[in-house]
Amino acid sequence: MTQPDAESARGATAHPDQAGPAAEPGTGQPDNTVATAAGNQAPADQAPGNQAPADQAPEKEPPAPADQAPAPAAPADWAARADTAARSVTRLFGQRLFFLPGTHIAAITRPSSRLKNLARPWHYWWQAHYVDCLVDTGRRELGTAGQPPSKFDGERCPGAGRLASRLVTGIRLRNFLTYVNSYYDDMAWLALASLRLEHLAEESRRPSRWRHGRIRKSLTLQFDSASTDDLGGGTFWSTKRDFKNTPATAPVALYYARTGNPVKAQALLDWLDAKLFDPGRGLYLDGLRINAAGEAVLVDAVYTYNQGPVLGALLELGGTANLARAAEVVDAVARHLTIPGGGTPEAGATDAGTAADPAGTDAPFTGTSGSAVLRCDGTGDGGLFTGILARYLALAARDGRLPEPTRATAAQLVRDTAEAFWAGRRSISPGEALAKHGRPDSLIFSFEPALPASSTYPPGAAVELSTQLQAWMTLEAAASMSTGVR
Repeated sequence: MTQPDAESARGATAHPDQAGPAAEPGTGQPDNTVATAAGNQAPADQAPGNQAPADQAPEKEPPAPADQAPAPAAPADWAARADTAARSVTRLFGQRLFFLPGTHIAAITRPSSRLKNLARPWHYWWQAHYVDCLVDTGRRELGTAGQPPSKFDGERCPGAGRLASRLVTGIRLRNFLTYVNSYYDDMAWLALASLRLEHLAEESRRPSRWRHGRIRKSLTLQFDSASTDDLGGGTFWSTKRDFKNTPATAPVALYYARTGNPVKAQALLDWLDAKLFDPGRGLYLDGLRINAAGEAVLVDAVYTYNQGPVLGALLELGGTANLARAAEVVDAVARHLTIPGGGTPEAGATDAGTAADPAGTDAPFTGTSGSAVLRCDGTGDGGLFTGILARYLALAARDGRLPEPTRATAAQLVRDTAEAFWAGRRSISPGEALAKHGRPDSLIFSFEPALPASSTYPPGAAVELSTQLQAWMTLEAAASMSTGVR
């Protein structure tokens, strides 16, 4: 992935409502391979309660005491919100690669044509996080204790796991028949996502061990070659081998931890602690760059997303020292990487919505609340940063080995940020250019939680994939804490 201060980044039409077989997102073609299983639905009519006769005055409820707090609002349905985000992103940005069946890829911006998207920078790592988001949704599709299995976009459309598998195929084809590229952090994100996809396939009884084994073998060789003793350890960022940084070292450490290489993972974490941890702030700095004279120059920028995979690796390896450092990072994020408040729905607006707006998608944005939300980093590559941090904060929130105050802090940061993204959403107007890519219920999310999408992405503006993945990822993080799906 390209850093904001480094060289520039490297380098779809959703299905309409229709009768007959439902279409694959972005293709307009039916997916006849998916079995239909109708889910249970609540009755359309509800029996009315007992009412007083017309000529009898109803008995009045006694007034509540003046010091009695109002009844708490119903808890947010984070799974339903995450499903809405999943449908919006897949319908707006998803398409086949070169019209090839069995493939899936995301457009980088909308509105745009298929051919224009192929001419844009590639953004391999955005696609890797798209895989990760689809895996999040796919895991929820398997069902939980209180929720039966169901597909996020209806029983007649491909499930999220199937789309993720097609996306991995699309990434390889678009990347010139290989998963290897010039940036080790990009490859680490895909390796982590494909590892989670492999586990999802096993849980859904559709394993593809040969392909996932090939991906693992190919990318592990890359990580082994990039994790050298130069500068005392760490992982190079790119094949130029002039920069070792947190964005590459942390996800590679997490990958090693999840694939049975704890010694390598711990060595990379130890290097990060020795070279890039700032004890004054409790956060990890960006990296060490080798200048023309062969000297190491510290790049001391602090990015939100760098903290995420470090946190994930610390939790994956465990142990007293790692867990203490994980708690320190969570607390530091709350102190240094938050901003005041996000959007709140207008009074009276509910998630249940109305018959015309069942998901509550048109609830207007009315400013900021008093809560703190995670800082965001604009558009482009930065449009993904906060979603990545939210993913790993959600893991911390659910880890019983951490102190309860730390877990509560992590959970609050994720929920408040997700709430702000949700409150700031806007629907696509029928007359705007985006409407030809999505459906009437598709949503656009802001890239800044403290601002509504109507101001950051007004009608007529081009919308970037990275920013929509960020909001979706954050909503999935909130859903994971409420459903127990990891």
